[in-house]
Amino acid sequence: MSVAGLKKQFYKASQMVSEKVGGAEGTKLDEDFKDLEKKADITSKAISDVLCKTTEYLQPNPASRARLTMVNTVSKMRGQVKSPGYPQAEGLLGECMLKYGRDLGEDTNFGGALVDMGEAMKRLAEVKDCLDIDVKQNFIDPFQTIIDKDLKDIQHHLKKLEGRRLDYDYKKKRQGKIADEELRMAVEKFEESKDVAETSMQDLLDTDVEQVSQLAALVESQLQFHRQSMEVLEELAERMRERVNKAQSQPRQKRMPVSRPSFDESEDSNGGWNSPAAPPSNPSAAAPSFNRTSSRQKRNSTDQPCCKALYDFEPENAGELGFYEGDVITLTNQIDENWYEGSLRGQAGLFPCNYVEVMVPLRH
Repeated sequence: MSVAGLKKQFYKASQMVSEKVGGAEGTKLDEDFKDLEKKADITSKAISDVLCKTTEYLQPNPASRARLTMVNTVSKMRGQVKSPGYPQAEGLLGECMLKYGRDLGEDTNFGGALVDMGEAMKRLAEVKDCLDIDVKQNFIDPFQTIIDKDLKDIQHHLKKLEGRRLDYDYKKKRQGKIADEELRMAVEKFEESKDVAETSMQDLLDTDVEQVSQLAALVESQLQFHRQSMEVLEELAERMRERVNKAQSQPRQKRMPVSRPSFDESEDSNGGWNSPAAPPSNPSAAAPSFNRTSSRQKRNSTDQPCCKALYDFEPENAGELGFYEGDVITLTNQIDENWYEGSLRGQAGLFPCNYVEVMVPLRH
């Protein structure tokens, strides 16, 4: 950095300390500029937050979303063009129904219905994938371009404006000690940065027509998704009604009772009848005995760190631990704020934190 540059940095730092600590007043920007800056700031926050929430709307599972981001990053590093897509809930449900429907047999009422519904769920997952692609192309990508270019440019111009304001205020307070030419150049640079920042913010606000068009594209994508989903579900509902009518019209198979051998009752020698099962003569023999050691071990086992599964989790990568809702998993370690390590039914692996509720926390 040149000597002039170092001096300018010193001027700006000195003026900032004077304003923050000494309470000195700097040059005030006009109300129109402040109003424009406020509107641009709100627009910037709106675009960023809406973009984030749209991604959560399309991909609601945070664990799958984080895993997909990690996989896509690794794929780019390896030069792989195609990366796995987001696992749609409809597709996972469809695979489950198809599996058990085929295990039961498509010739059975329940098995055939599961297969029909599983295939429909797989079609819904494909429709949801199309929604993801349309929204990304017509809504997310244009909004991301605004964030990466327009909003960054505005922040850069505002930061540069603040720096030149500090430089100008420092030189203005030392008028007479600073050369008039240097003060005049500071004023010109300040006004130039103000005009550039004002223009960039106004350009952002003037593109509201494009932003509204992108919102309209989001609505069109959703409308198309619901239309296609309705077609799939109407077709599925018709097939389900046919299966219900078919199942109701089928005669039930009669189950013949299995004959059991009969035992003749024998008369006792004193004229009474022998009972089939006599209670034990000693009441204490029938009373259960409590083992103090086993109960103490049970209490100690509950103190072991563990958690309860809130949802089913199906592992997709090596080293992950699968479980079903309601399973109690032994905790062995917390990898980070998103992943636990634990064991269940002799298997050990990683699983997401937001899928479980901790019952006994890990000891640190």
